[in-house]
Amino acid sequence: MRILFVEDSVDQATAVVARLRRSGYAVDWAKDGEHADEFFQQGVYDVVLLDLILPKVDGEVFLGRLRARNSTVPVLVMTARGGLDEKIRILDIGADDYVVKPFDLSEIEARIRALLRRPQGRNSSAMTIGNLVFDLSRRRVEIDGHHVPIGQREFRLLELFLGNLDRILAKDTILDHLFSFDEPAAPNAIELYVSRLRKKLTGTTVEIKTIWGEGYIAEVHEQT
Repeated sequence: MRILFVEDSVDQATAVVARLRRSGYAVDWAKDGEHADEFFQQGVYDVVLLDLILPKVDGEVFLGRLRARNSTVPVLVMTARGGLDEKIRILDIGADDYVVKPFDLSEIEARIRALLRRPQGRNSSAMTIGNLVFDLSRRRVEIDGHHVPIGQREFRLLELFLGNLDRILAKDTILDHLFSFDEPAAPNAIELYVSRLRKKLTGTTVEIKTIWGEGYIAEVHEQT
């Protein structure tokens, strides 16, 4: 999953970006609202983490522009402004969640997980499909009750497929969700990750098929 983090504090951005990348997220960091606008027009994002007090274009203006474009990307506002009236106003403008600084990074990750599962209509971080258990909060995959070691990028790829069952995902779409601008992917990266993931899903009800000339599709079948 790909995240746009908009924050002018270098120290805070360094800590948050490092933590999220260790968890397998692709993260682009914008230092101000103007920079964020440029990123957003070039990339595809699953979540935006947004500070309000920014140089050039502040976070409130950036948020307003997003919603004026009819963008439905979830936005988590992270700011030192903690007044109730302020929270209500920002939520009414279009923020999906609001957290006051200072915050714990584990809480930020939990809020991101909650925002990511809303479009899928899920109320839990754990998903069970036949003998496959996918647990987003624990970053754990189990088959027949046994833990399956899986790399962070493969985990995020599985998350993307499970959130788009029965939909064809083009390679470019997968690239957009898994890699940030400063983490370019090798030409055969998607084929490699899909191949690894298929092997680890052997014996489950989830099958990843190649649709030649279009991309990949994940489907659920009855176990034989």
